[in-house]
Amino acid sequence: MARSRPPATLAAMLMLLPAAALTPILALIAFTPDPIAFHLGPISVFFYGICYAIGIAVAYLVITREARRRGLDARLVDNGIIIVAAAALVGGRAYHVIDQWHLYEDNPLKVILPPYTGRGVYGGILTGTLAAIYITRRWKQPFWKWADVIAPGLFAMQAIGRWGNFFNQELYGPPTSLPWGIAIDCAHRVGDHGIAQWTCADYPAATTGFQPLFLYESLSGVLGLFALLWIARRFGPRMRPGDQLLLFFMWYAVVRFWLETFREGNWTFFGIPTAMLVSALLFLGAGMALALRHRTSNGDTWGEPPEPEDGDLYEDDEETFEDDEDDEEDRADAGDGARPRRDEPALDAGSPPPSA
Repeated sequence: MARSRPPATLAAMLMLLPAAALTPILALIAFTPDPIAFHLGPISVFFYGICYAIGIAVAYLVITREARRRGLDARLVDNGIIIVAAAALVGGRAYHVIDQWHLYEDNPLKVILPPYTGRGVYGGILTGTLAAIYITRRWKQPFWKWADVIAPGLFAMQAIGRWGNFFNQELYGPPTSLPWGIAIDCAHRVGDHGIAQWTCADYPAATTGFQPLFLYESLSGVLGLFALLWIARRFGPRMRPGDQLLLFFMWYAVVRFWLETFREGNWTFFGIPTAMLVSALLFLGAGMALALRHRTSNGDTWGEPPEPEDGDLYEDDEETFEDDEDDEEDRADAGDGARPRRDEPALDAGSPPPSA
Protein backbone atom coordinates (compact mmCIF):
# COMPACT_ATOMS: atom_id res chain seq x y z
CA MET A 1 0.00 0.00 0.00
CA ALA A 2 1.47 3.36 -1.03
CA ARG A 3 2.26 5.84 1.66
CA SER A 4 0.45 9.16 1.66
CA ARG A 5 2.68 12.24 1.21
CA PRO A 6 3.51 13.82 4.58
CA PRO A 7 2.18 17.31 5.17
CA ALA A 8 4.50 20.26 4.75
CA THR A 9 6.66 20.78 7.77
CA LEU A 10 6.71 23.98 9.75
CA ALA A 11 10.30 24.63 8.62
CA ALA A 12 9.31 24.36 4.97
CA MET A 13 6.46 26.78 5.48
CA LEU A 14 8.72 29.26 7.23
CA MET A 15 11.13 29.15 4.27
CA LEU A 16 8.37 30.51 2.06
CA LEU A 17 7.72 33.52 4.28
CA PRO A 18 10.71 35.66 3.12
CA ALA A 19 9.67 35.33 -0.53
CA ALA A 20 6.09 36.21 0.32
CA ALA A 21 7.19 39.18 2.38
CA LEU A 22 9.43 40.50 -0.41
CA THR A 23 6.76 40.30 -3.11
CA PRO A 24 5.15 43.71 -2.46
CA ILE A 25 8.60 45.30 -2.10
CA LEU A 26 9.95 43.91 -5.38
CA ALA A 27 6.85 45.13 -7.18
CA LEU A 28 7.69 48.76 -6.45
CA ILE A 29 10.93 50.72 -6.10
CA ALA A 30 9.55 53.15 -3.56
CA PHE A 31 12.54 55.52 -3.35
CA THR A 32 11.69 59.06 -4.49
CA PRO A 33 14.85 61.18 -4.69
CA ASP A 34 15.47 64.82 -3.92
CA PRO A 35 16.44 66.61 -7.17
CA ILE A 36 18.92 68.86 -5.31
CA ALA A 37 22.30 67.29 -4.60
CA PHE A 38 23.69 70.08 -2.39
CA HIS A 39 23.82 73.84 -1.95
CA LEU A 40 26.68 76.26 -2.56
CA GLY A 41 25.45 79.20 -0.54
CA PRO A 42 22.28 80.41 -2.26
CA ILE A 43 22.95 78.23 -5.33
CA SER A 44 21.27 74.83 -5.60
CA VAL A 45 23.22 72.16 -7.44
CA PHE A 46 20.88 69.65 -9.08
CA PHE A 47 21.52 65.98 -9.75
CA TYR A 48 20.24 66.60 -13.28
CA GLY A 49 23.21 68.81 -14.10
CA ILE A 50 25.64 66.52 -12.31
CA CYS A 51 24.48 63.52 -14.33
CA TYR A 52 24.93 65.36 -17.61
CA ALA A 53 28.34 66.68 -16.54
CA ILE A 54 29.48 63.14 -15.73
CA GLY A 55 28.01 61.96 -19.02
CA ILE A 56 30.00 64.55 -20.97
CA ALA A 57 33.17 63.60 -19.09
CA VAL A 58 32.75 59.90 -19.92
CA ALA A 59 31.91 60.79 -23.53
CA TYR A 60 35.16 62.78 -23.67
CA LEU A 61 37.15 59.72 -22.57
CA VAL A 62 35.44 57.49 -25.13
CA ILE A 63 35.86 59.98 -27.98
CA THR A 64 39.53 60.74 -27.29
CA ARG A 65 40.35 57.04 -27.07
CA GLU A 66 38.57 56.30 -30.34
CA ALA A 67 40.20 59.31 -32.02
CA ARG A 68 43.66 58.01 -31.18
CA ARG A 69 42.73 54.55 -32.38
CA ARG A 70 41.52 56.01 -35.69
CA GLY A 71 44.63 58.09 -36.19
CA LEU A 72 42.92 61.46 -35.60
CA ASP A 73 44.27 64.34 -33.55
CA ALA A 74 42.71 63.67 -30.13
CA ARG A 75 43.80 67.09 -28.87
CA LEU A 76 41.01 68.68 -30.90
CA VAL A 77 38.44 66.99 -28.68
CA ASP A 78 39.42 69.29 -25.79
CA ASN A 79 37.98 72.34 -27.52
CA GLY A 80 35.52 70.64 -29.84
CA ILE A 81 33.49 68.85 -27.18
CA ILE A 82 32.76 72.14 -25.40
CA ILE A 83 31.42 73.75 -28.57
CA VAL A 84 29.35 70.75 -29.66
CA ALA A 85 27.98 70.11 -26.15
CA ALA A 86 26.96 73.75 -25.75
CA ALA A 87 25.20 73.73 -29.13
CA ALA A 88 23.44 70.46 -28.25
CA LEU A 89 22.23 71.85 -24.94
CA VAL A 90 20.81 74.93 -26.65
CA GLY A 91 19.08 72.86 -29.32
CA GLY A 92 17.74 70.37 -26.81
CA ARG A 93 16.38 73.18 -24.65
CA ALA A 94 14.75 74.87 -27.65
CA TYR A 95 13.04 71.62 -28.66
CA HIS A 96 11.70 71.18 -25.14
CA VAL A 97 10.44 74.77 -24.90
CA ILE A 98 8.58 74.45 -28.21
CA ASP A 99 7.10 71.14 -27.08
CA GLN A 100 6.12 72.45 -23.62
CA TRP A 101 5.49 76.11 -24.43
CA HIS A 102 2.47 76.23 -22.09
CA LEU A 103 4.92 75.97 -19.18
CA TYR A 104 6.72 79.13 -20.26
CA GLU A 105 4.19 81.35 -22.02
CA ASP A 106 3.20 83.17 -18.82
CA ASN A 107 6.83 83.77 -17.83
CA PRO A 108 9.24 83.42 -20.79
CA LEU A 109 12.23 84.16 -18.55
CA LYS A 110 11.86 80.64 -17.14
CA VAL A 111 13.36 79.44 -20.43
CA ILE A 112 16.79 80.74 -19.41
CA LEU A 113 16.53 80.54 -15.61
CA PRO A 114 17.78 77.62 -13.47
CA PRO A 115 17.42 74.69 -13.05
CA TYR A 116 17.35 74.31 -16.90
CA THR A 117 15.63 70.93 -16.72
CA GLY A 118 13.87 69.69 -19.80
CA ARG A 119 15.63 68.96 -23.09
CA GLY A 120 14.62 67.28 -26.32
CA VAL A 121 17.20 64.85 -27.69
CA TYR A 122 16.30 65.48 -31.32
CA GLY A 123 16.88 69.21 -30.91
CA GLY A 124 20.27 68.48 -29.39
CA ILE A 125 21.17 66.06 -32.18
CA LEU A 126 20.32 68.67 -34.81
CA THR A 127 22.27 71.60 -33.34
CA GLY A 128 25.13 69.40 -32.13
CA THR A 129 25.56 67.94 -35.63
CA LEU A 130 25.50 71.41 -37.20
CA ALA A 131 28.13 72.60 -34.72
CA ALA A 132 30.32 69.56 -35.48
CA ILE A 133 30.04 70.22 -39.22
CA TYR A 134 31.03 73.85 -38.69
CA ILE A 135 34.12 73.23 -36.54
CA THR A 136 35.41 70.35 -38.65
CA ARG A 137 35.18 72.53 -41.74
CA ARG A 138 36.84 75.44 -39.96
CA TRP A 139 39.60 73.24 -38.60
CA LYS A 140 39.99 71.40 -41.94
CA GLN A 141 39.13 68.02 -40.45
CA PRO A 142 37.15 65.13 -42.04
CA PHE A 143 33.63 65.44 -40.64
CA TRP A 144 32.50 61.88 -41.36
CA LYS A 145 35.53 60.34 -39.67
CA TRP A 146 34.99 62.47 -36.60
CA ALA A 147 31.28 61.62 -36.66
CA ASP A 148 32.17 57.93 -36.33
CA VAL A 149 34.45 58.69 -33.41
CA ILE A 150 31.79 60.80 -31.68
CA ALA A 151 28.91 58.33 -32.11
CA PRO A 152 29.92 55.94 -29.26
CA GLY A 153 30.43 58.95 -27.00
CA LEU A 154 26.84 60.03 -27.63
CA PHE A 155 25.62 56.70 -26.32
CA ALA A 156 27.83 57.06 -23.24
CA MET A 157 26.46 60.52 -22.48
CA GLN A 158 22.89 59.33 -23.00
CA ALA A 159 23.35 56.33 -20.70
CA ILE A 160 24.54 58.49 -17.80
CA GLY A 161 22.67 61.72 -18.44
CA ARG A 162 19.25 60.07 -18.44
CA TRP A 163 19.60 59.35 -14.73
CA GLY A 164 19.06 63.07 -14.22
CA ASN A 165 15.44 62.41 -15.19
CA PHE A 166 15.19 59.88 -12.36
CA PHE A 167 16.17 62.50 -9.79
CA ASN A 168 13.66 64.94 -11.29
CA GLN A 169 10.94 62.25 -11.29
CA GLU A 170 10.27 62.70 -14.99
CA LEU A 171 10.42 60.67 -18.19
CA TYR A 172 8.26 57.89 -16.80
CA GLY A 173 5.41 55.96 -18.36
CA PRO A 174 2.04 54.64 -17.22
CA PRO A 175 1.42 52.58 -14.05
CA THR A 176 2.87 49.09 -14.08
CA SER A 177 3.05 46.03 -11.85
CA LEU A 178 6.54 45.13 -13.10
CA PRO A 179 9.15 44.58 -10.35
CA TRP A 180 11.16 47.60 -11.52
CA GLY A 181 8.26 50.03 -11.44
CA ILE A 182 9.27 53.29 -9.73
CA ALA A 183 7.31 55.44 -7.30
CA ILE A 184 6.38 58.98 -8.35
CA ASP A 185 5.33 61.68 -5.88
CA CYS A 186 1.82 63.04 -6.28
CA ALA A 187 3.23 66.48 -7.14
CA HIS A 188 5.19 65.06 -10.09
CA ARG A 189 2.32 63.20 -11.70
CA VAL A 190 1.93 65.71 -14.45
CA GLY A 191 1.69 64.87 -18.12
CA ASP A 192 3.91 66.20 -20.86
CA HIS A 193 1.70 69.26 -21.22
CA GLY A 194 1.04 70.10 -17.59
CA ILE A 195 -2.17 68.08 -17.29
CA ALA A 196 -2.57 66.08 -14.08
CA GLN A 197 -2.61 62.35 -14.70
CA TRP A 198 -2.65 59.18 -12.61
CA THR A 199 -3.64 61.10 -9.48
CA CYS A 200 -2.89 59.66 -6.07
CA ALA A 201 -6.61 59.40 -5.39
CA ASP A 202 -6.86 56.74 -8.07
CA TYR A 203 -3.29 55.41 -7.91
CA PRO A 204 -2.02 55.49 -4.30
CA ALA A 205 1.63 56.51 -3.98
CA ALA A 206 2.42 53.63 -1.62
CA THR A 207 1.31 50.89 -4.00
CA THR A 208 1.66 52.29 -7.54
CA GLY A 209 4.75 51.91 -9.69
CA PHE A 210 5.39 53.55 -13.06
CA GLN A 211 7.33 52.52 -16.15
CA PRO A 212 10.90 53.94 -15.82
CA LEU A 213 11.33 55.19 -19.38
CA PHE A 214 14.55 56.97 -18.43
CA LEU A 215 15.99 53.59 -17.40
CA TYR A 216 15.07 51.98 -20.71
CA GLU A 217 16.79 54.76 -22.62
CA SER A 218 19.81 54.59 -20.32
CA LEU A 219 20.18 50.84 -20.83
CA SER A 220 19.81 51.28 -24.59
CA GLY A 221 22.70 53.74 -24.42
CA VAL A 222 24.91 51.20 -22.63
CA LEU A 223 24.08 48.51 -25.18
CA GLY A 224 24.55 50.94 -28.07
CA LEU A 225 27.95 52.02 -26.77
CA PHE A 226 29.33 48.49 -26.61
CA ALA A 227 27.67 47.57 -29.90
CA LEU A 228 29.36 50.43 -31.79
CA LEU A 229 32.74 49.74 -30.19
CA TRP A 230 32.47 46.07 -31.14
CA ILE A 231 31.32 46.84 -34.69
CA ALA A 232 34.21 49.28 -35.15
CA ARG A 233 36.72 46.60 -34.18
CA ARG A 234 35.04 43.73 -35.99
CA PHE A 235 34.10 45.42 -39.26
CA GLY A 236 36.02 48.72 -39.07
CA PRO A 237 38.42 48.13 -41.99
CA ARG A 238 35.45 47.62 -44.36
CA MET A 239 33.31 50.44 -42.98
CA ARG A 240 33.05 53.81 -44.62
CA PRO A 241 33.43 57.06 -42.72
CA GLY A 242 30.00 57.99 -41.36
CA ASP A 243 28.65 54.45 -40.97
CA GLN A 244 28.87 54.59 -37.19
CA LEU A 245 26.89 57.83 -37.01
CA LEU A 246 24.20 56.40 -39.29
CA LEU A 247 23.97 53.31 -37.07
CA PHE A 248 23.59 55.58 -34.04
CA PHE A 249 20.74 57.45 -35.76
CA MET A 250 18.97 54.19 -36.60
CA TRP A 251 19.44 52.73 -33.12
CA TYR A 252 18.18 55.80 -31.30
CA ALA A 253 15.27 56.22 -33.70
CA VAL A 254 13.99 52.71 -32.91
CA VAL A 255 14.37 53.23 -29.15
CA ARG A 256 12.67 56.62 -29.19
CA PHE A 257 9.80 55.41 -31.37
CA TRP A 258 9.18 52.58 -28.90
CA LEU A 259 9.36 54.85 -25.85
CA GLU A 260 6.82 57.24 -27.36
CA THR A 261 4.21 54.46 -27.23
CA PHE A 262 4.27 54.76 -23.42
CA ARG A 263 3.83 58.53 -23.27
CA GLU A 264 0.65 60.57 -23.22
CA GLY A 265 0.00 64.17 -24.17
CA ASN A 266 2.87 64.20 -26.69
CA TRP A 267 3.62 67.09 -29.02
CA THR A 268 1.71 65.99 -32.12
CA PHE A 269 1.63 66.82 -35.80
CA PHE A 270 -1.77 66.09 -37.37
CA GLY A 271 -2.52 63.81 -34.46
CA ILE A 272 0.74 61.84 -34.68
CA PRO A 273 3.42 62.31 -31.97
CA THR A 274 6.14 64.50 -33.46
CA ALA A 275 8.91 62.37 -31.96
CA MET A 276 7.48 59.31 -33.69
CA LEU A 277 7.47 61.08 -37.04
CA VAL A 278 11.03 62.29 -36.57
CA SER A 279 12.12 58.81 -35.47
CA ALA A 280 10.56 57.15 -38.50
CA LEU A 281 12.08 59.66 -40.92
CA LEU A 282 15.47 59.43 -39.23
CA PHE A 283 15.50 55.63 -39.33
CA LEU A 284 14.45 55.47 -42.98
CA GLY A 285 16.85 58.23 -44.03
CA ALA A 286 19.85 56.79 -42.19
CA GLY A 287 19.02 53.24 -43.36
CA MET A 288 18.75 54.28 -47.00
CA ALA A 289 21.99 56.26 -46.80
CA LEU A 290 23.77 53.28 -45.23
CA ALA A 291 22.48 50.91 -47.93
CA LEU A 292 23.22 53.23 -50.86
CA ARG A 293 26.78 53.96 -49.84
CA HIS A 294 27.55 50.22 -49.70
CA ARG A 295 25.96 49.31 -53.04
CA THR A 296 29.36 49.29 -54.71
CA SER A 297 32.85 48.49 -53.54
CA ASN A 298 34.08 51.89 -54.64
CA GLY A 299 34.61 54.61 -52.09
CA ASP A 300 36.77 55.38 -49.08
CA THR A 301 36.91 52.96 -46.17
CA TRP A 302 38.47 53.28 -42.75
CA GLY A 303 41.01 50.57 -43.39
CA GLU A 304 43.17 49.17 -40.64
CA PRO A 305 43.93 51.50 -37.68
CA PRO A 306 47.42 53.02 -37.90
CA GLU A 307 50.06 51.26 -35.88
CA PRO A 308 51.58 53.31 -33.04
CA GLU A 309 55.29 53.87 -33.34
CA ASP A 310 56.23 53.29 -29.71
CA GLY A 311 54.22 50.65 -27.87
CA ASP A 312 50.46 50.25 -27.79
CA LEU A 313 49.27 53.85 -27.74
CA TYR A 314 45.63 52.82 -27.53
CA GLU A 315 46.22 51.20 -24.15
CA ASP A 316 48.25 54.08 -22.71
CA ASP A 317 46.87 56.79 -20.49
CA GLU A 318 47.02 60.51 -21.17
CA GLU A 319 50.27 60.97 -19.27
CA THR A 320 52.07 58.37 -21.38
CA PHE A 321 50.59 59.93 -24.51
CA GLU A 322 52.08 63.29 -23.56
CA ASP A 323 55.42 61.69 -22.69
CA ASP A 324 55.54 60.17 -26.17
CA GLU A 325 54.98 63.63 -27.63
CA ASP A 326 57.91 64.99 -25.61
CA ASP A 327 60.14 62.15 -26.79
CA GLU A 328 59.15 62.87 -30.38
CA GLU A 329 60.10 66.53 -29.98
CA ASP A 330 63.45 65.60 -28.40
CA ARG A 331 64.32 63.33 -31.32
CA ALA A 332 63.34 66.02 -33.80
CA ASP A 333 65.56 68.56 -32.03
CA ALA A 334 68.42 66.08 -32.16
CA GLY A 335 68.05 65.84 -35.93
CA ASP A 336 67.36 62.11 -36.13
CA GLY A 337 64.79 62.62 -38.86
CA ALA A 338 61.88 61.19 -36.86
CA ARG A 339 58.76 61.31 -38.91
CA PRO A 340 55.54 62.91 -37.60
CA ARG A 341 53.13 60.75 -35.63
CA ARG A 342 50.37 59.39 -37.84
CA ASP A 343 47.70 60.08 -35.22
CA GLU A 344 48.65 63.74 -34.83
CA PRO A 345 48.41 65.53 -38.18
CA ALA A 346 50.02 68.92 -38.38
CA LEU A 347 47.68 71.82 -37.83
CA ASP A 348 47.69 74.62 -40.34
CA ALA A 349 47.31 78.31 -39.62
CA GLY A 350 43.54 78.03 -39.55
CA SER A 351 43.50 75.21 -37.02
CA PRO A 352 42.83 75.80 -33.33
CA PRO A 353 45.74 75.69 -30.94
CA PRO A 354 45.79 72.63 -28.64
CA SER A 355 44.20 73.36 -25.30
CA ALA A 356 46.43 73.68 -22.32
